[in-house]
Amino acid sequence: MSNIDRTFSIAPMIDWTDRHDRYFLRLISKHTLLYTEMITTGAIIHGDKERHLGFNTEEHPVAVQLGGSNPSDLALCSKICEDYGYNEINLNIGCPSDRVQSGAFGACLMANPDLVAECIDKMKAACTLPVTIKCRIGIDDQDEYTDLQHFVTTTKGAGCETFIVHARKAWLQGLSPKENRDIPPLNYERVYQLKREFPELEIIINGGIKTLDECTLHLDHVDGVMMGREAYQNPFILANVDNLFFNPTNQISAGAYPSQITRHEIVENMIIYIDKLLANGGQLKWASRHILGIFQGMPGARAWRRHLSQHAYKKDATTDVIREALKYIDLPPS
Repeated sequence: MSNIDRTFSIAPMIDWTDRHDRYFLRLISKHTLLYTEMITTGAIIHGDKERHLGFNTEEHPVAVQLGGSNPSDLALCSKICEDYGYNEINLNIGCPSDRVQSGAFGACLMANPDLVAECIDKMKAACTLPVTIKCRIGIDDQDEYTDLQHFVTTTKGAGCETFIVHARKAWLQGLSPKENRDIPPLNYERVYQLKREFPELEIIINGGIKTLDECTLHLDHVDGVMMGREAYQNPFILANVDNLFFNPTNQISAGAYPSQITRHEIVENMIIYIDKLLANGGQLKWASRHILGIFQGMPGARAWRRHLSQHAYKKDATTDVIREALKYIDLPPS
């Protein structure tokens, strides 16, 4: 088992968890494990490696999620990612999109555990990093616990010790990726059962988790919790994560522990980061879109989001747009 603390992590989300978002989230939580978007092996082997894999050193601990099904390609990319300095290699066995299926990877690989096992074996042989799997509880009509049990048994035999399980099945035909995030019912008990049967494995639960209190309840049954869209849309929820989940002496409930950083401090730190980004040829919109939710639920939050959305995409926009948007927040710095 690796020494990475996966008690709380942020899910890999395509078009969302890029390097600018991860830098932003790291300002709020120092210990949450962050994941890249899914990056295909083809993009790494044939594309701009720095564009796909480059990240800020402040992002550690950070894991890279790979999409692919060719064992040799995955092995090559695992070594490349290790050389880039990532802390973990995660294999996507959960994405149900048509594009992913046409490439014979993602969730459809749950139907071929022997191939996944071969991929894991080659990836582990190519690098010294922990190699983990993110999967669903099932796909299509292969959605009984015995199907999941067989998948885990086969792939753990190749050396995978950590499974991040989205507690929904995926319908590969008939539902869009968005619908697959909401329509198949959640079955947390299926993931709990997996941990009971395989206590030697590290089991992380994912899917539909919206509060830190829910996370605490899940941790009575599994080793870690992965939060997705809620953390993106309401990022200040991470302000309590370090004290709650990474402080062994803390016994205070999720709703009671005071945050150690203010929203305004986070925004000011992002302004410094974005000024450097602009100086190096970047654009305001690359990073400003990730901070829209920082004042979620606070007075003036809607006007803040509207101002950023309307002005950050203009040519030559600067961080003055963010400073102007801050004027709409009707509260003292907190």
